[in-house]
This record gives sequence, structure tokens and C-alpha cells, in this order.
Amino acid sequence: MSLNANDKKVITTFWGKASAQADAIGSDALGRLLLAYPQTKTYFSHWKDLSPGSSDVKRHGALIMGGVTEAVTKIDNLSTGLLELSELHAFTLRVDPANFKLFAHAIIVAIAIRFPGDFTPEVHMAMDKFFAAVARAMSEKYR
Repeated sequence: MSLNANDKKVITTFWGKASAQADAIGSDALGRLLLAYPQTKTYFSHWKDLSPGSSDVKRHGALIMGGVTEAVTKIDNLSTGLLELSELHAFTLRVDPANFKLFAHAIIVAIAIRFPGDFTPEVHMAMDKFFAAVARAMSEKYR
């Protein structure tokens, strides 16, 4: 399912507000991911503390959300816009692409908690489609 013009407008408008809390969203989402899907901890075995709210989780959550913000700015062509990130995750980090979908869900939960009044069904649907498109783009180099 591709993003239509209305989806893109909803996403960019909502992210314009939510991005002010991007670091906290990323930290929360990554903490949730590591707790709910402990198999994802293998990618971070070099960290001293994998617990939610640790400095490593906060730092990496912020880094990931920087990628989400970048994806919003490249919403018209995610495959090309996220090519370098896709290559990094496929060839260097060797992250299982199924984790992109898991993390997308954790981000949506973190967003919904922080913005209950703004996270309408329309926003939820558009963000879900957006994160599915981001996950597809991030998986491009795995094929």
C-alpha cells in the first residue's frame, strides 16, 4: 500500500509536532523493542546497559529517530532517500529486516502515548503506512 498525497500531508504535519519529542520517542521505542523482543538485544551486545532509559538506549533511540526525520523529508522517494541506511543495515550491521517492522510498531506505541489527542485514527493509519514504507525501503538491499 503506497502513500497518497493526503497520507503524506498527515505525516508531515503530525511529524512537525511530534519531532520535538523525537529523542524521547526513540528512547522509549527502543527500550520497548528490547524488552518485548529480547532477540533484538543481539545487535547491541557491545552495550553495557540494555535497560530502557539507559544512556546507550537514549543515544541510539535518538539516532534512529534522526533517520525517521530524514525519511519524512524524503517521503516522496523513500527507496532512494534511505539507500545509504539500507546498505548500512544490510551489509555492515546485518540487521534482520523483520526488526524494522517490530521497531515501527514500538515507535507507533511511543507516539500514541505521547500524543493521545493528536494521534487520531487518520494519523495512526497514515503513520502505519509510512513506517511500512520505511521498512520496505530499509529492506531494499536485502533482496
